[in-house]
Amino acid sequence: MKITGFRTLRTVHDWGRPVGDVNGYIASGVTDVPIVILETDEGVEGVGMGSHADLERLFPALEGQDPRAVATLYDAMLARVFKSSHGGATFGGIGALDTALWDIKAKLIGEPLWRVLGAGDRFVPGYASALDAALTDDELAAQYRGFAERGFTAAKLKGGRNLEADLRRFGILTEILSGPGSSPALMLDANESWNLKQAVRYVSALEEHIDLTWIEEPLRRWDAPGHARLSGAVKASIATGENLTGLEQYRPLLDAGGADIVQAGAVWGITHFLRVAIAAHSRDLPVSPVGLTANHAVTAAAAAVPNHLSAEVQDLGSPLGLTLDQEFADGGVVLGDLPGVGIQVDERAIESARRSGDWQEPAGPHVRSPRAGLRLVDTGTWGE
Repeated sequence: MKITGFRTLRTVHDWGRPVGDVNGYIASGVTDVPIVILETDEGVEGVGMGSHADLERLFPALEGQDPRAVATLYDAMLARVFKSSHGGATFGGIGALDTALWDIKAKLIGEPLWRVLGAGDRFVPGYASALDAALTDDELAAQYRGFAERGFTAAKLKGGRNLEADLRRFGILTEILSGPGSSPALMLDANESWNLKQAVRYVSALEEHIDLTWIEEPLRRWDAPGHARLSGAVKASIATGENLTGLEQYRPLLDAGGADIVQAGAVWGITHFLRVAIAAHSRDLPVSPVGLTANHAVTAAAAAVPNHLSAEVQDLGSPLGLTLDQEFADGGVVLGDLPGVGIQVDERAIESARRSGDWQEPAGPHVRSPRAGLRLVDTGTWGE
């Protein structure tokens, strides 16, 4: 069997609500979902999601090769772009192709990927995370009631700009997600919007009122010593790593003791997640994948690693034209038995329903405010 080519598709995920974080939000709630289809000479195709960046430069590492050699081909893609580096969006292109390779491998074996990777249980525990910064209190409550109905007892708020508002909104989540004699696990995601002292003050103030399970991305992703100092100054765990593109970027963070919970972005693919999980496990640290709604395949990898803690579940729907072989129940993800990564693509539906909407639009959360970490007083607005 040989890899012969690839094609790309672009669909959208309509969240049905504004989505965003402290850096900004997308009012339409319509975000971009790039898809890569990897083709072989035997007609078996692999589906991957991540990025369309640098696919033309990466594909020569795969062309004519046996797709079952996933680990070898992953390293070949890294080597292909080593001069300009595999960081940033290029790493998303590697992740998309990597996921497609795993899809082919599992389809050829005739098993779902979670079984191929050695998982013994199809259930993956998760926590609710609605990208909820732009929701009103009523909208927030309605959204998390939907999660509560599926058994979720842990939730992560987007925040970090207004302490009073965050405490009020945590109160809403506590009321909705609490069970008989139990309180939910509560997390806050600041999306790299603080400097160190701002983080210490804000988290310490939160902890006077709530039991915060973790604070996520409080500082810039590369600030390993800052994360370590913050971890020693607050009770909450420090969760970070989702925006690190490559295993080598974790070394200073882990060496400094800057992560209590090691995260990996699902958009970067399966092999990356597996390698990050092993690195974390070698230090007795739990691992947590971020953004599974946009990349369902990494859920299977989460089921197979011994140190998985909880996976971020952002939405109970799926992108247009995609069917994901999974259910949300009992506070997590229940994986199905479809061979491969469990993604079915309706290309005709995608082609006939093109819509506007882009995760990279200027007002969105992927554009950092130039004043992040430089505010003395919160203004309650985005993007200034």
